[in-house]
Amino acid sequence: MIKYLLLIPVLTALFCVIARTEKQIQTIGLVGSTATLIVGLTLVIDVFKHGTITTWESMLFADAFSAYLILITSLIGFAISMYLIGYMGRELKDGAIDLKRLRIYYVFYHLCIFSTLLVGVANDLGLWIAIEMTTLFSAPLIAINTKKSSIEATWKYLIICSVGITLALFGTILTYYAAVQVLGEGAGALSWVSLIAVADQFDPTLMKIAFVFILVGYGTKAGFVPMHTWLPDAHSEAQSPGSALLSGVVINCAVYGIIRFHIITSAAVGKEFSSSLLIMFGLMSLVIATPFIIMQRDHKRLLAYSSVEHMGIVALGFGFGGVLGIFGALLHMFNHSVTKSVLFFAAGNIRQKYGTTKIDPVSGIVKSMPYTGPMLVLGGLAITGSPPFGIFLSELTILAAGFMQGYIIISTLVLLLIMIIFAGFFNHINRMALSTPPEGITVGDASKWSLGAMMILVVFVVMLGVYIPPQFSDMIMQVVNIVNVVR
Repeated sequence: MIKYLLLIPVLTALFCVIARTEKQIQTIGLVGSTATLIVGLTLVIDVFKHGTITTWESMLFADAFSAYLILITSLIGFAISMYLIGYMGRELKDGAIDLKRLRIYYVFYHLCIFSTLLVGVANDLGLWIAIEMTTLFSAPLIAINTKKSSIEATWKYLIICSVGITLALFGTILTYYAAVQVLGEGAGALSWVSLIAVADQFDPTLMKIAFVFILVGYGTKAGFVPMHTWLPDAHSEAQSPGSALLSGVVINCAVYGIIRFHIITSAAVGKEFSSSLLIMFGLMSLVIATPFIIMQRDHKRLLAYSSVEHMGIVALGFGFGGVLGIFGALLHMFNHSVTKSVLFFAAGNIRQKYGTTKIDPVSGIVKSMPYTGPMLVLGGLAITGSPPFGIFLSELTILAAGFMQGYIIISTLVLLLIMIIFAGFFNHINRMALSTPPEGITVGDASKWSLGAMMILVVFVVMLGVYIPPQFSDMIMQVVNIVNVVR
């Protein structure tokens, strides 16, 4: 099943190469994403029923943590494929792209999905290769319109993330060196299962140094401050489907990599060291994101800084630790992915309607776009932690964990920052959504495909704020048991 999961997006990309018409490309893309979702959900169910699955001489595996990442990736990937049909179809119709660039976009989109799935099922320190692949395959999604600003943002993304991944490689090598001293040379010194089994025998000093490099390296890709500078430029220049992929899927892969090493480091030196670093970077991300959100003038950059904020909250949850903190962090990863994807879809609809990503020229969206407008308001309320939406519940869980673990001052500061961000962020949404549309803007919305993709994700945004299905809760608890190795 794991091999099929990886094979489907690769085959989809290859079939998109030979497709000759817009309809063929769109059909192949949607069929491929649907198949990925079905196989992904089947694999997730198998893992949570029967436990860890390994294949290909144990080079590939799927445990509960892997399955959780696969669930997020396959769901968001399917929604983006639906949205692509309407959004990119409009771009092609308006002459913003041609058929060749549409084909290129679909090819690299599905290759990027392949690389994100590979991150979850890589059963060794070769995770580094998969995360680097996510950078290489997502870069063309930023540069697709070939504008000077887009090319500049793409190079910035590649250079900064490549520097980060190089630092992560050094941390990976140090971890391997620590493992070799215990396990000896060979494939066993690379396997996650083997590493965690003997991590308490690793050299503590070596593992501390390794984790610092891992956190800074992969933290660059996750958008942690101060390594976040690529993120606003990349989001503001990428087409909205690419932004949703980066924010809803790719940065989760970096967080996944950090937490895999956090588990090993905690077993080797105790959880205080890596947890303290996660709390520090998480808090810095919130502090720095706050003024940029308040003063923002571009709605796609606004959403980018919001991603910096929420990855900081995820880091805080894992840093606070305990069952409650880890559960909240994992739930927040899912909630952020679905909510932020809805908002980037809305941002794409708005850009195509109003011809700008600036906030000031946009007004009256609720009147001019009767479906996108309400979903923008709903997404804005949800992403800022308002009840009764999913992010409110996951943020509340993380804050409760912080207070229970004794981080009173930090948790109070986080609560204050979240309240400030709510006021600043929703002020922008209010200005865009309400009042009267500018002259020349007619009433009309995006395509049914684009709106359908948004509505699918809105169901999760609303439902997870009032009801968490027991199966989903049990799934997260299995991941909590993996992460919470040192109690």
